[in-house]
Amino acid sequence: MNDNLWGYQPSSGYTEGADLTGYSVEATDGSIGKVDKHSDEVGSAFLVVDIGVWIFGKDVLLPAGTVRGIDTEARKVFVDLTKDQIKDSPEFDKHKHTGDPVYHEQIAGYYGNFRLM
Repeated sequence: MNDNLWGYQPSSGYTEGADLTGYSVEATDGSIGKVDKHSDEVGSAFLVVDIGVWIFGKDVLLPAGTVRGIDTEARKVFVDLTKDQIKDSPEFDKHKHTGDPVYHEQIAGYYGNFRLM
């Protein structure tokens, strides 16, 4: 992953302005959910992923730096995390935490533990 967890990796294939809403999200060990919302705001890019298939009604916030690849034809986003790492992420409330810098710091600390060197 790049040093900026809140930006898409250059190798991810992300194109600025692309709409990833509805794309399936693939963890390193299988499918985990669908993109409900995304932001490509510089320094604060993220995906909100509905993992309700795994835990009823649960959404998680994934920093854009966790995205390792995007397949636009198959409408899939591949992330450098396991399903358990995603499921065990800090509780997320999309009405409260989406733009909260304190929550973003908490998320960065959590996902920063899994960064590949």
